[in-house]
Amino acid sequence: MRPFAIYRRAFASALLLAGILSATPALAQKKYSTGANDTEIKIGNTMPYSGNASAYGANGRSEAAYFRMINDQGGINGRMINFISLDDGYSPPKTMELTRQMVERDGVLLMFAALGTAPNTAVQKYLNQKKVPQLFVGTGASKWGDPKNFPWTMGLIPDYHGEGYVYAKHILKTVKDPKIAVLRQNDDVGVDYLTGFREGLGDQADKLIVMVATYEVTDPTVDSQMLQLKNTGANVFFNITTPKFAAQAIKKAAEINWKPTQYLVNVSASIGAVIRPAGVENSEGIITALYLKDVTDPKWDNSPDIVTAQVVDR
Repeated sequence: MRPFAIYRRAFASALLLAGILSATPALAQKKYSTGANDTEIKIGNTMPYSGNASAYGANGRSEAAYFRMINDQGGINGRMINFISLDDGYSPPKTMELTRQMVERDGVLLMFAALGTAPNTAVQKYLNQKKVPQLFVGTGASKWGDPKNFPWTMGLIPDYHGEGYVYAKHILKTVKDPKIAVLRQNDDVGVDYLTGFREGLGDQADKLIVMVATYEVTDPTVDSQMLQLKNTGANVFFNITTPKFAAQAIKKAAEINWKPTQYLVNVSASIGAVIRPAGVENSEGIITALYLKDVTDPKWDNSPDIVTAQVVDR
């Protein structure tokens, strides 16, 4: 999930959630599920407020701000939202621990917009077995659209597989004799993006991709991977990383004077979390796909929904 572009997504999903809750017949008839009563609705959430993915903590803070605004306006049919958002540090075992705590001790009605592919994967089976809704999952992995096997899970954002496919098609149309180097996170996020990317390249994939380097979310840097990728002579760089590593990769490419055509996945397409730390001058020409307005991009400073988001956040 891309940080600092969360506000519009939070508004849309929170409004949809409010509509679902206010219109639920069970609530209207006072036959409450665990986590809901006449005065309160408990909602659970896990978020990496610390660790290597902490840039995404902005998502949780903006969601909390929006729910505070809902409460200030009287809540949902008079019920206040108790939004319990806990720090899992982007660690799946911690996500499982905290999710069990919220379900079994705190008694939440649902889990809302928990972030991360690996963290959500860790708790998906558990939540479905418990019949606790796992709503608006904060990741674009294609696995969330599986109502047959996981009917209590609902995704939200465009999927990584499709995004990778689009970049591949763009490369084939715009880059002459492409030699592609890929840096990817060594988990389902990286696999999903690369699978779609290879599908987009078609039967040329093995020929055009000259190297795929991986990194772990616990790694301190990706400097060595960037040197390896440059040495392939690639003229295209597909950057499948989360914000910290995206900024490192962009900055390192400039430092080693490697100037390929760069494609950056939208989960790291943030002006504030990636482009500025990497250096705006080092980021010129990077290609990405966006589906939200980035509130850290001055381009949107006067946009009505961004202005509203800033008021809510205060």
